Amino acid sequence: MPGYCPPQPCPQYCPPQVFPAQYDPPLVSPGQQYVKTNLFNKVVTHLHPSHTTTVNKLMVNHQHYFPHTESCVNECCETHTMCGVPHNPCCPTGPFGF
Repeated sequence: MPGYCPPQPCPQYCPPQVFPAQYDPPLVSPGQQYVKTNLFNKVVTHLHPSHTTTVNKLMVNHQHYFPHTESCVNECCETHTMCGVPHNPCCPTGPFGF
């Protein structure tokens, strides 16, 4: 028979070869640094010649996070408010209060 092609046999497939997984080195983004500012307002009253003792107790709370770290910076700002003028007993006031 002209133009006749016999059927082709089905190919035989071998079981797949499974290779171990390959791991690239981890990609780590640059760390971000955060600055957290805590502001503590404090009023210290000075009475002269009295003495005022102020005791400041620092409570340190160490919190460990991985891979995140925290640091702490303590800053102090002061103001002095004159609530009157000192009295000088050696200089009596004049008749006009000067």
